Amino acid sequence: ADQSAARPKWIPVYEERSFAGQNKEHKAKWTTEIFTEGPSVTKEEFVSALTEMQYAPPLGGPFVGATAAQIEDTAAAEKLFDILAGEKEKLARFKMSLQLKELSGGEQGLTWKDFAAAMGV
Repeated sequence: ADQSAARPKWIPVYEERSFAGQNKEHKAKWTTEIFTEGPSVTKEEFVSALTEMQYAPPLGGPFVGATAAQIEDTAAAEKLFDILAGEKEKLARFKMSLQLKELSGGEQGLTWKDFAAAMGV
């Protein structure tokens, strides 16, 4: 059975994944929309890319419609960069994958609950 969902359930921790049995592949949206110019980004590039991503309301979190989802205050995006990059000035794509996996407790996706906990919400 196809496990595709109309709404995302989590943030994938992997960059790309193949599902051989279903003859499908999935590339995480963050890897294609944040790391467009190379394997790493500065905080400014990260925040800009994150705030320009098309919003999709997730399953399991508070519902926010697309019209109300515009990010005007970038503080949360900046905090997420700091969490993922640590003390580094740039965030590498592979480091983001590793940090997301750590925040998810080793799972394949970071759920709203784990994301909110990491952000201190």
